[in-house]
Amino acid sequence: MGQFPTPETQVMRLAELRRRFLELGQVPEDGLTPTVLKSWQRCRELGVAAGDRHEQGGTGRAGLSEARERSESLLNHASGIMEHIFEQIRASGSMVLLADAEGLILHGLGDPDFVGRANRVALQPGASWSETDRGTNAIGTALAEGAAVEVFGHEHYLERNGVLTCSAAPVFDPSGLLLGVLDISADYRNYQRHTLGLVRLAVRLLERRLFEAEHARQILLGFHSRPECVGGLQEAMLAVAADGEIIAADAAARELLGPLLASGRGTAFGNVFKTAFGIAMDRGARDPSSLLALELRNGATVYARLRTTLLWPGSRSERPAGERNGTAAQAPRAQGVAATTLHTLATGDAGLQRALDRAARTLGKDIPLLIQGESGVGKELFARAVHNSGPRRDGPFVAVNCAAIPENLIESELFGYTGGAFTGARREGAVGRIQQAHGGTLFLDEIGDMPLGMQARLLRVLQERCVTPVGASRQVAVDISLVCATHRLLREAVRDGSFREDLYYRVNGLTVTLPPLRERSDIGALVDKLLADELADAGFRRKVVVGEEVMRFFEGYAWPGNVRQLHNVIRVAVALLDEDETEILPQHLPEELFGADPADLRRPAALAESPLPGYGRPASGGAAVGRSLDEVERETIAAVMQEVGGNVSAAARRLGISRNTLYRKLGRNP
Repeated sequence: MGQFPTPETQVMRLAELRRRFLELGQVPEDGLTPTVLKSWQRCRELGVAAGDRHEQGGTGRAGLSEARERSESLLNHASGIMEHIFEQIRASGSMVLLADAEGLILHGLGDPDFVGRANRVALQPGASWSETDRGTNAIGTALAEGAAVEVFGHEHYLERNGVLTCSAAPVFDPSGLLLGVLDISADYRNYQRHTLGLVRLAVRLLERRLFEAEHARQILLGFHSRPECVGGLQEAMLAVAADGEIIAADAAARELLGPLLASGRGTAFGNVFKTAFGIAMDRGARDPSSLLALELRNGATVYARLRTTLLWPGSRSERPAGERNGTAAQAPRAQGVAATTLHTLATGDAGLQRALDRAARTLGKDIPLLIQGESGVGKELFARAVHNSGPRRDGPFVAVNCAAIPENLIESELFGYTGGAFTGARREGAVGRIQQAHGGTLFLDEIGDMPLGMQARLLRVLQERCVTPVGASRQVAVDISLVCATHRLLREAVRDGSFREDLYYRVNGLTVTLPPLRERSDIGALVDKLLADELADAGFRRKVVVGEEVMRFFEGYAWPGNVRQLHNVIRVAVALLDEDETEILPQHLPEELFGADPADLRRPAALAESPLPGYGRPASGGAAVGRSLDEVERETIAAVMQEVGGNVSAAARRLGISRNTLYRKLGRNP
């Protein structure tokens, strides 16, 4: 509806189109979407009385209770999401509604002013909003069409509902069965053109939660054709049994894989992917946070990350106690991850070695560690190495990314909650991340992005060594070693008031700064180490080396994505090697690394001037002396954005970060 400049003008146009359709039988040639016109025609065939002002369709309290019981799983998973959506649109004169597959409204949240007006048209729990009962409307029409729908003003078939603007999308279970509809409704004068997009995103999140719950006992594999989409809402998902049989695929996976999944349930992993199932599981278990480059049987490449390897017989992972009630405490502790220590991270760079030596002196002592460094330098890997090198190595390592958890969920994530503490809470409650780290290490990544309210609660935990779950009255003692990380300068955050000074001194027992890759002198040794690990993960038995030209490129490139970007480049290179190839050459590297043509790498003049257009070392030769991490990061991002002409997706790929991360760093909403 964004093409209409003012709601009032559009309401008048629609009212006239509706009058002509109902009174004169004229079918509008334009001014209506095909979906709405089709619905009007259905309603006329059904004999729906457009001017009827009597209550139509619905159930009493007992009937509503029964309907909610039938849709218990849908309600449980949707309630928290609905609360989150409502927080985003609070005070906008709106309602968030959930209806079942018959159009019966099960649950609603809304602004008090609008709820009163909505009740006058029976837009409330217990009322049926199927097309049979209410004519054209977002809930009923979304059910009839099986697709997202927006119905504005007098597009509604019933005259009384012309005061509404509604956006709805159907919700399907993992097998494709229609479960219900999620809807946002408001007064037409409060129309927002982004509402339908918000509903679609919420439904995608809801369907993912339903998929994960349905297949919690299988291995979950999230993947996408673009690496920056892995872990986001665009991600596709497969559920795989321990023997490699694909048990289920969500809608995004079915769309992405197409004919490869034609045989449906029972498709073998090897019929879809060229990479052997065992090799993929071993690689994912070794480094659960990394991306796997998997080639499909049709020749395309997708990027994937394992959500869990707990049922994979070859995995040495142990299920953390916190996962028994569905809350993941940490990535599986596979052999490769557990073997990472401060000693194994040493590859000859003086700056990194200083950080390793300083951290080693705090092992076994109750001194909080603060790790600073740009995105991608390996702060979490460094924190794991500290954990694995100290006396708590046999305890849990629990990592929390403070920037990745929605602000309204971070309290329950960190502190846990009791059963029934809020709508959508599990009946048995959940153990928070802090309590899961008892006896081990709590790693708070991007702590500089933690909301101020949570900072105060965290400070109390660190002072009292006790945590109080949401909804509980009793404290639980915790014994944790604290490691924090940030790409920001917390001292500056304290000055500008975005970070508490008292918490700063609590987390900053010892600060170590990890150098960016462009400033390190050990790139050759690091490349060799990463290549050896990747070859082992991929099951290579032959020796593979990095060609001289490629190594010169690696050593001269500015690496805006740091070690994370280098690791992904090597992983792609190994995946692109043919069976008889033993040397990594320019053609084995990602094309986007070189702009238009990977062969440009072979021209010495291009290498001498800059490894990539716009990607040369900073004017200072790569040093960041006298400048903050944020300044260096801003300059790098600005240079890359200029090079790609402002294309955020291209810039994110070159920087080795996700689009959402880049949007956040640019201070823009995605």
